[in-house]
Amino acid sequence: MTSFSALPWSERLVHRDGVRLSCRDWGSPAGSGDEKAAGDPRTPGDPRAPQDPRTRRDPRARRDPRTPGGPIDVLLLHGLAGHAGEWDDTARLLRDSGFRVVALDQRGHGLSERQPADGDVSRAAYVADAVAVIDRLGLDRPVLVGQSLGGSTALLTAAAHPGLLRALVLVEAGPGGTDPGVQEQIASWLRAWPVPFPTRAAAVAYLGGGTDAVGEGWARGLEERADGLWPRFDPEVMVRSLDDSTRRSFWDEWAAVRCPVLAVLGQGGHGGIIGGAEYAEMARRLPALRGTSLPGTGHDVHLERPGLLHRLVVDFLEDDVR
Repeated sequence: MTSFSALPWSERLVHRDGVRLSCRDWGSPAGSGDEKAAGDPRTPGDPRAPQDPRTRRDPRARRDPRTPGGPIDVLLLHGLAGHAGEWDDTARLLRDSGFRVVALDQRGHGLSERQPADGDVSRAAYVADAVAVIDRLGLDRPVLVGQSLGGSTALLTAAAHPGLLRALVLVEAGPGGTDPGVQEQIASWLRAWPVPFPTRAAAVAYLGGGTDAVGEGWARGLEERADGLWPRFDPEVMVRSLDDSTRRSFWDEWAAVRCPVLAVLGQGGHGGIIGGAEYAEMARRLPALRGTSLPGTGHDVHLERPGLLHRLVVDFLEDDVR
């Protein structure tokens, strides 16, 4: 097993109302002198704690014009049944482009609380978790990037907390509601996983559906046990996480978003989940919306084309965000 100290990111833990939230903190570019340790709940001797700030500054760092010398912060939110490690390629590229980057394992996922004690997996709970991470880790007006369920969390966070975010990036996510039948479809799919997977290759083949990059991304989130590889989530928790989305849409919240928004949609053989009619309504209600679809990609754009997604985010922030 790889030790935390050997990884290119540090694990940061945030506790909110008794729920443990695990984050991958990729820090700032090496040598930028801007690594932040605010809100770190561990002692300095913990091998997972961020290294001490360095004295040299890296000219690559994307500076915040409102906070001279500080890099722009980015918080990444994964989708349903996903994990923070899905963002590793994108996080590394953003970090190396000069951003301070953190990826969150949302509640019920990854290394965060698998079964929240209060049983709360509502949209409001996910939003409160994101706000707590922003606060405890000292993220200053971050760019919030979310894919699928994480995009829903990001959108609702932007709507509920105007002024908290610098910008919003939605990857295969929008304000439209979810068909109630989707919950049963997802439940059936998750319960059909042939777990434990005997090998990583078997997991990649099954989870990727013919796309190795997607399979690798999903397989990275599996837990290795003596008898094979297992998911780090409970299917019933995943299904309940969609309850709010099946009851209503979030168009009122969409209209309340005040920060710049980039929408990145899949457009390939596996298709994306945001249809043309929904996107058109998004643009009608938010005329400043910047959007693009990527031919040849499906729902997991961030896994299929991390380099292109990185470029789109950087260009968006340089062109539309002040």
